[in-house]
Amino acid sequence: MCAIALNSFAQQTPPDSQKYSFTVADCVNYAYLHQDSVVNAGLDVTSAGYHVKEIIGQGYPQISGVASFQDYLKIPTTLIPGEFFGAPGTFIPLKFGVTYQSNLSLTANQIIFDPSYLVGLAGRRTYKELYDRSYTRSKIAVNVNVTKAYYQVLVSIEELRLLQEDIDQLKQQVNETTAQNKQGVAELIDVQRITVQYNSLVTKKENTVRLLSLNYELLKFQMGMPIESNLILKDKLQDVQLDFSGGEAVTTDTTAYRNRIEYGLLETQEKLDEYDVKLKKGQFLPKLTANASYAPSYQNNSFGQLYKMDFPSSYVGLTLNVPVFTGFQHKYQLKHSQITVEKAQNNLVATKNALNLEVSKARITYINGLQTLNDQRKNMALAAEVLRVAKIKYDQGVGSSLEVIQAQTALQDADNTYIQGLYDALVSKVDLDKAYGRIK
Repeated sequence: MCAIALNSFAQQTPPDSQKYSFTVADCVNYAYLHQDSVVNAGLDVTSAGYHVKEIIGQGYPQISGVASFQDYLKIPTTLIPGEFFGAPGTFIPLKFGVTYQSNLSLTANQIIFDPSYLVGLAGRRTYKELYDRSYTRSKIAVNVNVTKAYYQVLVSIEELRLLQEDIDQLKQQVNETTAQNKQGVAELIDVQRITVQYNSLVTKKENTVRLLSLNYELLKFQMGMPIESNLILKDKLQDVQLDFSGGEAVTTDTTAYRNRIEYGLLETQEKLDEYDVKLKKGQFLPKLTANASYAPSYQNNSFGQLYKMDFPSSYVGLTLNVPVFTGFQHKYQLKHSQITVEKAQNNLVATKNALNLEVSKARITYINGLQTLNDQRKNMALAAEVLRVAKIKYDQGVGSSLEVIQAQTALQDADNTYIQGLYDALVSKVDLDKAYGRIK
């Protein structure tokens, strides 16, 4: 059945040289490297690392150089009072300066005390941690989606297997009833009833094959794999460990929320908000900066002689910036940041309750799903036994064809319910692992 399904799938997709034979773990690892949301989250981590280095770099000496050149086509004129030249009440125009001037300067600044820089330096690891945890959250989400899509394909293959068994059984019944009709033992309406049911099953199988193709494409989409690639699943349904006793699912862990990346992200965000409060408080403190400069100046009326002689200047000093009054801006910025911290703390409490509720829901859903699946297995076996007995009674002439049709329909219904219950149980297992924070 797997071969039939895969061949049908291959006929509907263009040939591709890339062939993969993956377990569910292989699919997840492939998604970590190719799924766009994970790749972009990884780039955010790299970008955050660069931003941290940028913060550290602010504490290093900041050195800048400036070079300028001026060619005075007309030298500026200055009016000098005539009193200096014995002509009171008049102004004498005089030109000061030379035709060519050039200035070079080298300036250095060094932070000695800056509260904003110190807070940024202290919070750089927390900032990087936020993006690391966001990256982990993206990986967990992809893990869950890929695993569910993988299980959907396995369930579809199992559904095809059960359909083929029912079709083979019905085909045999059609042949036997047709032969009995020719012998005058069975009526034509008996043949027609069974044929209708057989045709319906064949159509359903064809639809399921097409859906299986779609499920393969969905799995590859969740992995970030080109949908034209040839993917074969190595894991089987029997490889999936479902605890039908419900043992691990019964355990209640009231601290499971601490294993969840969502809670960790909010904790990190709260730390960053607290650093922002410290940053706002630092705005009330003075800032001290050391600075130095060296600037040679060159002047000459001849361009060729311009750099023959320089007139340097230099200085070293300290700059103290003391905030005196800023229109209460810093005061209200601080209050705004403090409210943000309070909101972050409230979000932590609400998220803790929500995650504990999710654990309870996932645990109960898992237990119910396993019990329902067990019942559906038993019902499927009972329906098969009822069909077997109905066929024996019909062959012996003590039963009706309608009874056989009803038994066959009941078996198909049991198969359908089992397939749905199987998928629900597998999905609930993934949700349970996610709720307990087992998916890393």
